[in-house]
Amino acid sequence: MRRFSQRNSLVTLSEINVTPLLDLAFVLLIIFIITTPLMEQTVNLRLPVGGATRASAKPEDVVLAEVRPDGAYYLKGRSVGSDLRALESRLLEEYRRNPNMVVRIRADAGGKFELPMNIIEICRRNGITRFDIATEPSANR
Repeated sequence: MRRFSQRNSLVTLSEINVTPLLDLAFVLLIIFIITTPLMEQTVNLRLPVGGATRASAKPEDVVLAEVRPDGAYYLKGRSVGSDLRALESRLLEEYRRNPNMVVRIRADAGGKFELPMNIIEICRRNGITRFDIATEPSANR
């Protein structure tokens, strides 16, 4: 509220209106709530059914490695193509940055078994022992 003095007509406003700030905070919160699930799944895949519940790895330690049925590899949502050497060098670079890294492998249920096994073999060959395979929960659990 403005308060005017009889002495001076140019009185400064000494209160801050926080309503626009709260509106902005709520809009940003809604945007983050909507976009967070979209960031986890970058490639549209039909995951196999089964498996145990996910282990409690820190989200900052998880590196997502995905493979489409046509053999295209993705690491952290970025395309690597079908070049396994490029995938290996990027995985090693991530592992050097974070030795606690967990490689989460997402592969299509209808794809070749060989494609996700290439990622597992790259991990084993380079001493990356922490990896898991993403699955859909089974209906009978």
